[in-house]
Amino acid sequence: MKIIEYPDKNLLTEALKRPVITNKKLEKKVLKIIDKVRKNGDPAILDLTKKLDKVKLSKLKLCESMINESESLLSTELKNAIRIAALNISKFHKVQLSETIIVETMKGIKCWQKAVPIEKVGIYVPGGSAPLFSTVLMLAIPAQIAGCKQIVLCTPPDMNGQINPAILYAAKINGITKIFTCGGAQAIAAMAFGTESVPKVDKIFGPGNQFVTMAKQIVSLNGIAIDMPAGPSEVMILADETSNPEFIAADLLSQAEHGSDSQVILVTNSKDTANQTLDALQNQLKSLPRKEIAMKSLKSGAILLVKNEQEMIDISNSYAPEHLIISTKNHSELSESITQAGSVFLGNYTPESLGDYASGTNHTLPTNGFARSYSGLNMDAYFKKITFQEATTYGLEIIGPFVEVMAAAEQLQAHKNAVSIRLKQIQNENNS
Repeated sequence: MKIIEYPDKNLLTEALKRPVITNKKLEKKVLKIIDKVRKNGDPAILDLTKKLDKVKLSKLKLCESMINESESLLSTELKNAIRIAALNISKFHKVQLSETIIVETMKGIKCWQKAVPIEKVGIYVPGGSAPLFSTVLMLAIPAQIAGCKQIVLCTPPDMNGQINPAILYAAKINGITKIFTCGGAQAIAAMAFGTESVPKVDKIFGPGNQFVTMAKQIVSLNGIAIDMPAGPSEVMILADETSNPEFIAADLLSQAEHGSDSQVILVTNSKDTANQTLDALQNQLKSLPRKEIAMKSLKSGAILLVKNEQEMIDISNSYAPEHLIISTKNHSELSESITQAGSVFLGNYTPESLGDYASGTNHTLPTNGFARSYSGLNMDAYFKKITFQEATTYGLEIIGPFVEVMAAAEQLQAHKNAVSIRLKQIQNENNS
């Protein structure tokens, strides 16, 4: 990770360049996997699991006894931590529910909106080198609060064909029983189109590698909704002379250890903070179990030394980071100017890890600059909003003539007639 002092526009563009996440070769491979699963169902998934995960399975669906057994395989300490996190996530998401409000737009004209939960949702939970059981909480708890009738969970097996017990425990406390041992693009295809074992869902949630991301994009073109576009994880930190370099380094590394393509950026107006952070990174990196992964990420990261706070804000809003940490002395004031970010962490004592696990906010966030137009995952993602309207005869008499004029102006005679024929009926009844 290098310090770039007072970068010009070209240097800044280069430093903030994100990894390319799509290519034709990848798309071709994923399309082949999806097609195989769509045509052959469970046997295709079992075959792909054997080839890609090097695991031979006899079935995909996990039996309930194995789900229940997960509780005995975890420490009391971890189970308590998971439950506390679940409680906070539940609290934060429950308050997002909105009541149905009936609005009388004109006398005799009532309009309202009703939130209806998506019936069947699919959750993808990455496994592999770091089983992300926290993802179960982030995706399943809002689904339960929303009232989704069916929650399907897919997660890849480990080298022994097992699912991490923490993933199973997080699923268990959320009442999920439809759990399937399959990962990658084949799991996305299974939930999108259904197989003998895996139910077809209406919407798919969850992060994953480039194969999972590509698969979600492809199935979204075939009538299956997905949570949001995804890319490598990222963090940007805004710091000044009051920021703690040890804290900054720890936050940068916590993101860098996610994957070699994770992007980590520090923007500061203090040269001392920049240099001290660089030293702290080297010291902390030595003791990380995933230091090889983190080192690769740091190589493409940058420390940007800028002149003032306004430049820091401008760079942040231009980049639109997934995670933004503001650890300056006036972090509250600066946060008011933030318009593009997935989730923001304020002050020296709010590490990004809090949001990743237990503060209550959702860690499923837009990456790759999509924070300019997408929100982080929230309760709205689990609902369809249906609008209703009802007119009385009096209401139609008031609003009808305006609609007739507008329909005639757009040369849509049948639209006008739908109003006129009713107004004539009302007039006849009034005259009789």
